[in-house]
Amino acid sequence: MKTKNLILLFFCFFIVQSGFSQITTSAMNGTIIDVKGESLYGANVTATHVPSGTFYGVTTQDNGKYNIPHMRVGGPYTIEVSYLGYATETINDVYLQLGQKLNLGFSMSEEGVMVDELTIIGKLDPILNGERTGASTAVDRNQIDRLPTISRSAEDYTRLNPMSARGGSFGGRNDQYNGYSLNGAIFNNPFGLDSSTPGGQSDAQPVSLDAIDQISVQIAPYDVTQSGFTGASINAVTKSGTNEFHGTAYGFYRGNSMSGSKVRGVEALPGDFSSSQFGFGIGGPIIKNKLFFFANFEKEQRSDLGSNFIPSVNGSTGANVSRVTQEDMNTVKN
Repeated sequence: MKTKNLILLFFCFFIVQSGFSQITTSAMNGTIIDVKGESLYGANVTATHVPSGTFYGVTTQDNGKYNIPHMRVGGPYTIEVSYLGYATETINDVYLQLGQKLNLGFSMSEEGVMVDELTIIGKLDPILNGERTGASTAVDRNQIDRLPTISRSAEDYTRLNPMSARGGSFGGRNDQYNGYSLNGAIFNNPFGLDSSTPGGQSDAQPVSLDAIDQISVQIAPYDVTQSGFTGASINAVTKSGTNEFHGTAYGFYRGNSMSGSKVRGVEALPGDFSSSQFGFGIGGPIIKNKLFFFANFEKEQRSDLGSNFIPSVNGSTGANVSRVTQEDMNTVKN
């Protein structure tokens, strides 16, 4: 009986953990029709992730619809639709965002029919459609590379969501109630102290920004695969290797020499502080079109500001002189 109870407890734990899994992929769907608007059953739809050679293929159902789940994020993708007796249709440079369900339909013409002009009709995920599951914001690698950031934190990009507020709050909710995931794994701060992600007590970033490929922010998604939060579901996926070797190296520095020394004409002591961050990342193929690798290393060194204020002695004043007198400070000390 003890062994059976242990096995049952294990399966219950596995089911609970699975219920709180987060999104790490994208999907694509649509309808294949002919020029008369009739659905085509059994048409072949293929999607190829060009950088890695990852290949997806399905056939349409009796209503002409197809669905390709669990696709790799990013791109570019080459989408190809073929059907016996019809001209093959191809679309290049298709990009998928994290958690996106791209709706892409095709209208196919019979092969051998002479036409002056061929029109391909595609729907690139309009704002209002039946596949959307709530307000969301997606940030891809191009945006991460181009938008400015001082802290090199994911919070500099999740704030692009219109419902974001200061400190990672979404919809007025404390950031401790957000759901964070990295590559599908729960990434919340288990102690709930200071920051909503690990490393908050040391004011450090748990994952290098250079290693992140895409970030998505979901507000109240109507999706049973996402749960366990009340503010926002923030999902991130890291980079992966491709068929070509790619690498980056970077370094950043800030110090008191870069800080101003006056506030509204009054001399102020900036104090002695410094922050340096450097690292590198590299990715590439192990087996072409099959197995890839990506690695990232980052180190941060920081010297934080102490207090530059001194107590007031005999009514002394100044930019760094506190209103608290030295006598009161001695009283507290004693």
